[in-house]
Amino acid sequence: MNVLNPASVLVIEDEPMLRLTLGDHLRDRGFEVFEAADGEAGLALFRTHSPCLVTLDLRMAPMDGHAVLAAIRQEDRDVPVIIVSGQGQMDDVILALRAGAFDYLQKPIYDMAILDHAVDRALERRALRLGNASLSRSFLADGPQRPEDFAQLITTSTRMRDIFRYCEAVAQSPEPVLITGETGVGKELLARALHTSSRRTGPFVAVNVAGLDDQAFSDTLFGHVRGAFTGADRAREGLMEQAAGGTLFLDEVGDLGQQAQVRLLRVLQEREYHPLGSDVLRPLRARILAATNRRIDELRGDHGFRSDFFYRLATHAVTLPPLRERPEDIPLLMQHFLIEACTPLGRPVPDCPPALLARLKAYSFPGNVRELKAMAHDTLGRCPAGQLGPEAFRALAEISETEAVGPVPQNPFTDLPVLPSLRAAASALVAEAMHRAGGVQKAAAALLGISPQALNERLKRR
Repeated sequence: MNVLNPASVLVIEDEPMLRLTLGDHLRDRGFEVFEAADGEAGLALFRTHSPCLVTLDLRMAPMDGHAVLAAIRQEDRDVPVIIVSGQGQMDDVILALRAGAFDYLQKPIYDMAILDHAVDRALERRALRLGNASLSRSFLADGPQRPEDFAQLITTSTRMRDIFRYCEAVAQSPEPVLITGETGVGKELLARALHTSSRRTGPFVAVNVAGLDDQAFSDTLFGHVRGAFTGADRAREGLMEQAAGGTLFLDEVGDLGQQAQVRLLRVLQEREYHPLGSDVLRPLRARILAATNRRIDELRGDHGFRSDFFYRLATHAVTLPPLRERPEDIPLLMQHFLIEACTPLGRPVPDCPPALLARLKAYSFPGNVRELKAMAHDTLGRCPAGQLGPEAFRALAEISETEAVGPVPQNPFTDLPVLPSLRAAASALVAEAMHRAGGVQKAAAALLGISPQALNERLKRR
């Protein structure tokens, strides 16, 4: 049998008008549709094209729907089959449901939203079953089955390969994935790899939600209809619609306000949303991925996410380790970034001696992989040719050649008779970071291990 076609539907229906109506509507939704006027033709198309879903009439000749369903179930026990039955056929419908049909619709179908709901539920269940099976298989493997999907994340780390294996296992699940990790570790790259691994045919759409107020958040994600508010002289398609059939990536989701969390929670639960100013619900046809540089324990705290929103958003969750916890990746990454920097300049790639690599491994890399990339590009301007030296790396100036990663500094609050409030401590830490960074927010954010957008929000609240 051929490999599953994840965006195709087979319509087996002997009534020409209904077959045409179902086919045209499903094509408008972006599916590839195959149509058959009888059971034998339908079964032949099923074997040839391996659709992700089948709609099936029961009363056909010479081969009726029960025989077609039985043949499909012998070859594929998972593909969802939706029965389309006429009035007075409830006994037939019950037999079909017992034989493995997923759902049924009664003719005539006046409201195509009923069909849409049944199709969405069927495909969601199939994706969950495939994801669970893939997750089970993944524990027997050393790495992802398709490593090329994760090629943009350069690593030799066993810990990273385990993460890739998990991500590949849940890639086809319709449930959201929460990616956590410090700034610069590659959270968006992992989200793009998840999208690639999902084999979704729609686009990957990314948006940074930090700093969006309630209306901007709703308008950006849900869109609006004409006249929804002052200045809305034309309808606007939101990012959820733009990402239909693909993936919507919400970056810096840890900075969402309570109101935005409530609105997004409803979308995740009901898989539908209202554009601003509209009473008509639209189905969510994009898979939601989210990322934050905040730790899981922070997100679940009193000043973090609502608990219901957290557990819904983190149905699948993965944390990318910082670069200092996988120093074995530094030589490979450094070589990659040097090649990347030298190629457009037509310069030979300089050597990176072992002593320098040792000092790089001793550095804490608060900006993680992003900081290492910036180092590599900046170093070329400080080292005309030949072998690289530590003098070309400003960040290494205070690290001796024999120094390993230093001991954990003493807790600065240990000797204080009275502890400051969390707000006061955070404010003082932000102020010190801004001082050390000379007022440059991007540099201060790297010192704090947060994004520039998150730092900007904290500065506004001071």
